[in-house]
Amino acid sequence: MDLLLDTHTLIWFLNGDEQISDKAKALIEDSQNSKIVSIASIWEIAIKISLDKFRFAQGFKYFLDMVADIGFEILPITVEHALELSTLEFIHRDPFDRLLIAQSISDNLIIVTKNDTIKRYNIKTIW
Repeated sequence: MDLLLDTHTLIWFLNGDEQISDKAKALIEDSQNSKIVSIASIWEIAIKISLDKFRFAQGFKYFLDMVADIGFEILPITVEHALELSTLEFIHRDPFDRLLIAQSISDNLIIVTKNDTIKRYNIKTIW
């Protein structure tokens, strides 16, 4: 499976947070699955850090190194994603989540998320 991790899923997985579901954790740990992180999630985290709304004890660079060391694929934002975003129904207002939804549709990815608003779109999600 090609799994696109929502931002909270990525953070919870890397921090070993118990809020992540057993199913989500098992799928991320399964070497048969592709684990994908959108650059939009990296961008969202960077913004939250700069606004002092979030921080990593070891620093943002350490977090980025963990993402690379684990082998998560970083998904860039493409013109196709922007085109999909431009036609996306306005159910969700969060711009980062909307971009993840557009990427999921465009690239046929399954979003690993607890977010119920994302699940209202006609996309594949797992939690």
